[in-house]
Amino acid sequence: MVSKIYGPQTIRPQQVEQIGLPISSPQTSRQSDVKTEFQRILEQKTGAVEFSGHASKRLEQRGIQLDAADMERLSKAVDRAGSKGARESLVLLNGMAFVVSVSNRTVITAIDMENMKENVITNIDSAVLA
Repeated sequence: MVSKIYGPQTIRPQQVEQIGLPISSPQTSRQSDVKTEFQRILEQKTGAVEFSGHASKRLEQRGIQLDAADMERLSKAVDRAGSKGARESLVLLNGMAFVVSVSNRTVITAIDMENMKENVITNIDSAVLA
């Protein structure tokens, strides 16, 4: 007399229609926009300059576009500011102004010439002409 049968299990009919559907996990994974400490340090060491949400919104609103050469000049300007001990710097590039957190290598806001008139830029400790 055998009480249990061991071996491959057959698929029950109600399970067949679920084949091919994505498996949902009960816990959500980390958000893709949250950077790990490793990613942040890697970007800092490789010279990448990133834009905050506020800066990205300002770039879009003001129609500011940066090409690869502009990004390289911005990155080098942040490097120069960092070598002088700057923490928050105003970088002037092609008639645009960028307020940058040097230690985080993050652009905080971006301003074009038209919006620079009669504005006062505060909370900076340095300025770099790129």
